[in-house]
Amino acid sequence: MGASPWPYTAVAATAGLALAAGVVTAAGPWDSSGQRTAERDRAAAHRDAGGTDHRGGSGMAGAPKPAPSAASVLTGLGSATNVVRSSPNGRALAGVLDPLLADPALGDRRTAVVVDLATGKRLYGSGPDEALTPASTTKIATAVAALSALGPDHRLTTRAVYEPDTKELVLVGGGDPTLSARRDSAGQASLRTLAAGTAAALKERKVRQVTLSYDTTLYAGPELHPIGVNDNLAAVTALMADEARVDASTSGPPVKRIPGPAADATRKFAQFLNEHGIRTTSPGPSKATKRAQPLAKVQSPPLSALVERMMTESDNDIAEALARHTAVATGLRADFAGAGRAIQAQLKKLGLPLKGARFKDGSGLDRDGRLTANLLSRLLLKAADPSRPELRPALTGLPVAGFTGTLTSRYADGAAGIVRAKTGSLNGVNTLAGTAVTRDGHVLGFAFLTSGGYEVTAARTALDRAATALTTIR
Repeated sequence: MGASPWPYTAVAATAGLALAAGVVTAAGPWDSSGQRTAERDRAAAHRDAGGTDHRGGSGMAGAPKPAPSAASVLTGLGSATNVVRSSPNGRALAGVLDPLLADPALGDRRTAVVVDLATGKRLYGSGPDEALTPASTTKIATAVAALSALGPDHRLTTRAVYEPDTKELVLVGGGDPTLSARRDSAGQASLRTLAAGTAAALKERKVRQVTLSYDTTLYAGPELHPIGVNDNLAAVTALMADEARVDASTSGPPVKRIPGPAADATRKFAQFLNEHGIRTTSPGPSKATKRAQPLAKVQSPPLSALVERMMTESDNDIAEALARHTAVATGLRADFAGAGRAIQAQLKKLGLPLKGARFKDGSGLDRDGRLTANLLSRLLLKAADPSRPELRPALTGLPVAGFTGTLTSRYADGAAGIVRAKTGSLNGVNTLAGTAVTRDGHVLGFAFLTSGGYEVTAARTALDRAATALTTIR
């Protein structure tokens, strides 16, 4: 344990880290400090009430205190200075973290790594190369792999094509789980817009009745995750609308998932076509031929935005889609096994330490997946590398303590706004990996993996204490 030298050539210490030195390239949905712009605007809007609006008056007994306002959040990934400070003391870190990570609530196995994001130096390590079940911290690896394979500007395209010989209209799934059939698509690709464009193109051809089919062949293999039917994840298919949710939710587990997401999305598409005067048959599966004529298409938000949503809300559907798209982009079979191999191959290309790593899916729902704290910390470093700005959404998407996503209700005191981390939780597995800002503005990357803690609230509290402790180190 304690401090140990760790060469990391990809981040030049003399130049400093983009996130710490405030020189992040302003590309994508973040500003020059590496701050996600949507998050900045939200934080600014809350500056009077504090960062977290608990929807209660200040006089409510037992009400949590408001989190710090915009200023704390806005310095979370950037610094006003261009001077890289010296690293925090490794012995001091060990003195603080050792007893905190020994908390029995974390179970009988725990590993941890803390790195200096300015130099790449490892400041603390406890079992850094021991591979444990990572749960949803797997999504950090999925994000980095997808961004490196596809680029932050890549979009997922859903198409409608027409087979003139058979008068068949085929809805071709592009693997976009955020495709929406709702009246307000909230910036996502709209199935209604696709139907309107398709109807107009058919009418130009003087076609008002078609045989309707859907094509999901972009993906291969079984649609059902190895964990079986679970409301945390829809069937993994190249065509779905609103993540196959039966309710109006947009994050977290819904009341129920719609079975047969592709057929369901196509039935909704047929309804929208009918509203535009196009009659269809009941939809069935098919495959578009090379002779098919393009009619209309809609595209998802850029991959950078999808990664941020996946990270912030721990969205399993987006995670599995991005894993499969990584496989497609690299010529591997787009099933669970191929997606896992694709993620591993991309991380290998990036020079990351993969000893003991095992990728069984993109979401981390599979308990057979394995990652090390060393790999997670290096993923954070790679995403922070100023020479790899395309990987930045893996950091800007991290939930902000007390403000966003899966950390909204955590860190109400102390480290709210200055810890950003991806959470992970399965039965007996509790993990946390992200960034923390010290008192003098130094940015640290950390990864905590634990196994055997079955009291979820107690385990999360213990991990939060450890992450908070990093913000007090000088």
